[in-house]
Amino acid sequence: MTLAIDVTGLNKSFGDKHVVQDVAIQVEEGRICGFLGPNGSGKTTTLRMLCGLLTPDSGRGTCLGFDIVTQADQIKRRTGYMTQRFSLYDDLSIAENLEFIARVYRLDRQRERVDAALEHLGLASRRRQLAGTLSGGWKQRLALASATLHDPKLLLLDEPTAGVDPKARRTFWDEIHELAARGLTVLVSTHYMDEAERCHEIAYISYGRLIARGTAESVVAGSHLVTFNGEGPDIGRLAHEIAGRPGVETVAPFGAALHVSGTDRKALEAAIAPFRREPFHWQAAQPTLEDVFIHLMGQAEDNWPGGSPP
Repeated sequence: MTLAIDVTGLNKSFGDKHVVQDVAIQVEEGRICGFLGPNGSGKTTTLRMLCGLLTPDSGRGTCLGFDIVTQADQIKRRTGYMTQRFSLYDDLSIAENLEFIARVYRLDRQRERVDAALEHLGLASRRRQLAGTLSGGWKQRLALASATLHDPKLLLLDEPTAGVDPKARRTFWDEIHELAARGLTVLVSTHYMDEAERCHEIAYISYGRLIARGTAESVVAGSHLVTFNGEGPDIGRLAHEIAGRPGVETVAPFGAALHVSGTDRKALEAAIAPFRREPFHWQAAQPTLEDVFIHLMGQAEDNWPGGSPP
């Protein structure tokens, strides 16, 4: 096993807020690791430390075999980074944006590389279209082409599919798996549980601390969460009555069903017992990844000075 990312003890503070706290991440070459957590949890800061855009206050390790502190420039040259917001030039065409990136990296065969990227991602027929006129899905394709034009060994994606329609998301993830099959290592932050399940492994960060790591299946199993699924006419109206009862940690409507979760099975069964009557039907269910992450969020300690931000 060769690790593309192998870091430990990463810390970063901004003022009196400890944004990233003793984070350790290892990702094997050619693997896709999903990086999950609520807004403000430290995902973006961690990604920027890994690719050399931020220097950690403390911590050590390597990316692509280079020291994250002393050899950050070497990491930058070999890493593709796709930011949350579209960061290319709206008033340049698709081809002009890629040509600019090729010049920045001083690539050889620049025209050939740009043409190949346009063809591969289905952008060739739009090469003269201004980037600012593209829809979200097409901007996403252009951003991915830009991030991979220099043939990086590591790809960092910061919520790349936010605001993109399901078909474009599916196409995007098919491309990511194709890149990983060719040996590219991918670390991707996302809020979408279906995307997390498409990753080879996931890491969950909350309030700056890494609190769960493994495959989606192992993270669910390791939570020791018990879930009951209730169904029946307008069962969602029971949510406020069940929430707060002893043993109940989360109550979440899922369409016409209700997921009630906790770690104490007996207490959970006692909590739903008054509602086990017609027309409602209850049965034990496998916790979803979303159930687990809501549970993990409830256990995490807020690192915002003085409590949660407004």
